[in-house]
Amino acid sequence: MENVRTLPVGEQMQGITATLDDLAREGARRMIAAALEAEVSDYVDQFAEDRDEEGKRLVVRNGRAKERGLTLGSGTVRIKAPRVNDRRIDEETGERERFSSQILPRYARRSPKVTEVLPLLYLHGLSTGDFGPALEDLLGKDARGLSPSSIQRLTESWQAEHAEFRHRELRFHRYAYWFVDGVHVSIRLGEDDRLCLLVVIGVREDGVKELLAVEDGYRESTESWSAVMRDLKDRGINEPKLVVGDGALGIWAALRDVFPHARRQACWVHAIANVLDVLPKRLQSRAKTMLHEIMEAPTRSEAGHARQRFREEFDAKYPKAIAKLDRDWQHLTAFYDFPAEHWRHLRTSNAIESSFATVKLRTRVTKGAGSKKAALAMAYKLLDALQVRWRRFNGHELVADVLEGVKFKDGIRATDDETTTDERVAA
Repeated sequence: MENVRTLPVGEQMQGITATLDDLAREGARRMIAAALEAEVSDYVDQFAEDRDEEGKRLVVRNGRAKERGLTLGSGTVRIKAPRVNDRRIDEETGERERFSSQILPRYARRSPKVTEVLPLLYLHGLSTGDFGPALEDLLGKDARGLSPSSIQRLTESWQAEHAEFRHRELRFHRYAYWFVDGVHVSIRLGEDDRLCLLVVIGVREDGVKELLAVEDGYRESTESWSAVMRDLKDRGINEPKLVVGDGALGIWAALRDVFPHARRQACWVHAIANVLDVLPKRLQSRAKTMLHEIMEAPTRSEAGHARQRFREEFDAKYPKAIAKLDRDWQHLTAFYDFPAEHWRHLRTSNAIESSFATVKLRTRVTKGAGSKKAALAMAYKLLDALQVRWRRFNGHELVADVLEGVKFKDGIRATDDETTTDERVAA
């Protein structure tokens, strides 16, 4: 009987992993090749009737381009893109037409998804010299276009994009809501020189979330936030109706100064965490359930009743927990004066929290001095790449009503009688 050598488990797993990676890359290569072939065939067929004086077609296939490496999420594949000879002349410019692939642009060496991950890796502490070894493990030894020099060029281009972003006009949309947060990033700048990102996300009249500001601030100070607010105002932004954020931010003093009529919504996620911090662990599960009942109450009145039940259960032994809840009560319940369809968005600053979940882990500081300007541009690029995935507001058609000053009571459009009664009670 022929001897059969059994590989150790570690070697078996390495072999399986290598095989899977190879299959993934080969599958990606074949799919891209097929897509490119179909794209070129469609283009050539589209102009099949265009012919010169001798009856020859003006648009024909022209072999294949030189092989190049294309770095994808599954690794690097080798591609020979089909070429097209297009002899048509543009009547307006007098120049020859040129085929340009929408799948694989002429000079592309990496997929947009790979480009998106670079700012994240930088913010996690990789210096430009670390990208090669790190990405070699992820994308294979043949990864192209990711050398330290190319990373440096990308960094410079992101800085230019951020500079343009910081000076764009903001008068072309109206924003009903803002989400604000201060994100501390302990990366590449030394223990005593942490980068604090001041981030503002707005909700436009069509319900789409849009990145408005990514700035460097000193410990989320009022002065830093005031500078951000004034800059947004100078570029034409309107005063928001409601601003959602953590209760510890210096933005609230800045907001009162620059946009005094904007209302404040405290983040329930932060508020719940603050209350649970002063309770023993054995009570936190029960307390968390009751706090969620308060947050999700269908009316302001029912939220008040739920708060009273929480008070009766915990106030005697844990008055600090009640004090934390009472302190921000007005701001925690501001959302009741806006459409109920918007509540799930307005009760928390998660729009920013989720985007920076990995960055806010206080990742390690790498050796060597880093550039605040570069790190700020990286953070901007990360958020810019993520904003295409941000969820549009539920009930987006009601955002325009909010901007027009329509009154809402417990999430429902208020009648004239209700509005008048509320104004008399307030007086």
